[in-house]
Amino acid sequence: MTEPDKPSPDALRPVAHVEFKALLLLVFTVLLVGTSALYLMYARGAFEATQRLVLVADDSEGVVVGMNLTFSGFPIGRVRRIELAEDGNARILVDVPTKDAHWLRQSSVFTLVRGVLGNTNIRAYTGVLTDPPLEDGAVRTVLRGDTTAEIPKVIASARELLDNLNALTAADGALGTTLANLQATTEKLNGPRGALGVVVGSDAAKISAALDRANTLLARLDGLALKADGLAGKADAQVFGPEGVMRDIKAAIGQVNGLLADTRDSLKKMDAVLVEAQAVGANARVATADLGTLRNEVEANLRKVESLVNEINRKWPFARDTEIKLP
Repeated sequence: MTEPDKPSPDALRPVAHVEFKALLLLVFTVLLVGTSALYLMYARGAFEATQRLVLVADDSEGVVVGMNLTFSGFPIGRVRRIELAEDGNARILVDVPTKDAHWLRQSSVFTLVRGVLGNTNIRAYTGVLTDPPLEDGAVRTVLRGDTTAEIPKVIASARELLDNLNALTAADGALGTTLANLQATTEKLNGPRGALGVVVGSDAAKISAALDRANTLLARLDGLALKADGLAGKADAQVFGPEGVMRDIKAAIGQVNGLLADTRDSLKKMDAVLVEAQAVGANARVATADLGTLRNEVEANLRKVESLVNEINRKWPFARDTEIKLP
């Protein structure tokens, strides 16, 4: 057997300044860890100016320290502490950086939403960005929305909807009855009476008879209207035709106008004689004789006018109480 190799004298020589080198390594490690911690604190906003927001909820289940407060999907705050208040409500303390605090206003609304998979989100909603900004240390009540709590209600509503559909589509259900009635109505529409039988039912025969009588009455009225039109045409021919009464009446009216003109002249002569009778007293007897003659002429003219008026009344059957006034 061969003897093992012996270590060289350089390998057995101790390392110089081992303690110093170990101390340097330890200091470097401590500095590295400290620098990493400071960077992490800086990255998490430990050295950033913030303002405090207190959200009050009746249940803080699902909320953990370090959870973000989001606005329009962007984190603008972080949960720093969760504590139980004396009234039994949960107080969620949120630090909001000053640079992002302008998104929160006095009219902002905060919600705590628990999703179907169990994840919880705290969200802020601001409708009017021109409202006064939210002050530091403001306390706001958070609105809770649990999606999983709505699942039983949705299932119950769906089950009720299915029950209603089953009741409607059953053989004796409302839908089946409606379809049967619709089929019966279609058969009536295709029947001899058509839509009238559907609308009025058993009274369709009476209505048909009434319509027939109405048509007969309308035909009779049309015949009467034609007869009335013929009578009106004959009346127009008798009154306004070439040989009608209107021609004789026009001639009679012309004669009456002539007689009236003669009577008017006679009256003027009588007025002149009366003036002369009043002016000349010596010729009163002569004027009286002239007045008698004029009176006889006036009476004769009046008799002619009266006979002419009687003849007009005889020829004009539509006149009523014709009166001629002398001037």
